[in-house]
Amino acid sequence: MSSLTLELLTAQLQCAEELDAGRRFMFEPQDLPGRYGRVVKSLDHVLQAVGCQAVVGGGWAVWRHGYLGRVTRDIDIVLPTDQVDEFLQAAGVSGFQVLPVPADRWPKLLHRDTQVDVDILPQGRRPGTPSRPAPTTIPHPARCGASGFTLTYASLPALMEMKLAAGRTQDRADVVKLIQANPDQIDRIREHLMGVHPDYVSEFDRLEQQAREEATGVS
Repeated sequence: MSSLTLELLTAQLQCAEELDAGRRFMFEPQDLPGRYGRVVKSLDHVLQAVGCQAVVGGGWAVWRHGYLGRVTRDIDIVLPTDQVDEFLQAAGVSGFQVLPVPADRWPKLLHRDTQVDVDILPQGRRPGTPSRPAPTTIPHPARCGASGFTLTYASLPALMEMKLAAGRTQDRADVVKLIQANPDQIDRIREHLMGVHPDYVSEFDRLEQQAREEATGVS
């Protein structure tokens, strides 16, 4: 697992500059610069080998949907639960190391060439925190915008669902920034959340109010 070094920090700053310069044409995960694009292409190879759908969630999906200051060091992907074991087996002989994790934690990979971590979000597992588990589970990639056997970004409504389910401080902050970046998508997102769980609608409405207050300077 990567530790913060001058070399890594320099690489992250360079990546941020490339993302800022290329945000108008980096529409797919495969367009990500440097080592992240290489990891995506390696993941695509595994997905195609096992015939598996997947989407990118987490920080990179947040960046893609408009929070341009959000740069992360790992890649989160949603996988169908019945294909996780096959995917991990194929990844283990395709340039990835399957990292040991406690029995109650979700699978994690390390891309050997780039030292980028890949966090697996298995469909059907329950996100949230130990003291506040989510009322729903992770949806199937097909419900998140998956297409074919190459990585796509999670759709904005599905990303909002997963962020609200996770419920950590960073997740709530991401929701606020995404609301501010996508004001024309509010109704679409709320309609999606109404079909998932009422708790998410209530939290989304609260964070939308916070987003409006921050944008107008209201305290």
